[in-house]
Amino acid sequence: MLLQRASVLLIALGFTAFAFIMAGPRAGLLVMVGLGFGLVLEGLRFGFAGPWRMIITDRDGRGLIAQLIAIALVALVAFPLMAANPGELVGAHAPVGVAMILGAFVFGVMMQLVMGCGSGTLVNAGSGNLVGLIALIGFIGGSFAGTLHLGWWTGLGSLPVISAQGALGAQLGLIATLAGLALVAAVTLSRAAPGKRMPPARLWIAAGLIAALALANLVIAGQPWGIVYGLGLWGAKLAQAGGADLAASAFWAADGNAARLSASILTDVTSLTNIGLLIGAFAVMRWRAAPGAQTQALTPLSYLAVLGAALVLGYSARLAFGCNVGAFFSGISTGSLHGWVWLVAAFAGSILGIRLRPTVLRPAAAQGAYA
Repeated sequence: MLLQRASVLLIALGFTAFAFIMAGPRAGLLVMVGLGFGLVLEGLRFGFAGPWRMIITDRDGRGLIAQLIAIALVALVAFPLMAANPGELVGAHAPVGVAMILGAFVFGVMMQLVMGCGSGTLVNAGSGNLVGLIALIGFIGGSFAGTLHLGWWTGLGSLPVISAQGALGAQLGLIATLAGLALVAAVTLSRAAPGKRMPPARLWIAAGLIAALALANLVIAGQPWGIVYGLGLWGAKLAQAGGADLAASAFWAADGNAARLSASILTDVTSLTNIGLLIGAFAVMRWRAAPGAQTQALTPLSYLAVLGAALVLGYSARLAFGCNVGAFFSGISTGSLHGWVWLVAAFAGSILGIRLRPTVLRPAAAQGAYA
């Protein structure tokens, strides 16, 4: 056990040092932030897709309330911080449009079928979950495919980018954001059963740590915590390595994207935190004396269904301008209207996804739970 834990520390510290040496101090710091995300998400079992399922099926609102607390904590600091540093810090702002709403709804369906959102897929894969590993492969492919068709989808129509700061100013925008979060919390508490309303100490701590890490990400990277772009970039690099010519892609021909495609993956801030998150989740799994139980084995057809759902998950995440992290968490906490619309559409999709779940995820054995 001691040797196992020492090897875990060596991997985490080794990759952090590697990023620091190869890409500079900021890269090393972002890997550390990603490690923190992985440690908290897996170690304290703070999630996004699971709590949505729990409030819908079990009237358990504790996880969702913890999410709202974390978002509020980030907003309290991010709003004045961005207002004071407009040229250095940007929010996770995106337009509301047909493709964005449809993408968020489909994402909500699929994340319940693959047992995780963007961050959940990374956590599950890092902790050695077979469904998570399959889902990560599909998510990477789907997110890349979404970049190839994004122009057509956005051409279906959208509003201009609308933010709370732009519409109301930083102070009133923050008040409106906190009021919106309080309203969602009130609805959640009214839905939750007695004894399943207030988060336990573990989730309070996790919410505080996630908020602190998200703010660190904002300050170090200059942008909020995200997941989807990094996975799409990995897919693009794999496609390019396989001989694909992406020069004709409007998305990858754009200056910033073309530069990242040609540069080391260690220069992409989202990739750095994604890799750190994977390593952090792996570290928690290997550190535990008794690792948590894996999900029950599924039928071969169900594993194929997971791969297909993950492809659609990644594709829809690109259309929706983010997942639970980039759109819901970071979008709302930095004032984007699209974060609120994403929440409504994805939650509606989750209701459908939960109903489809038993027909898609079929255990290989007759007894036992699959999630």
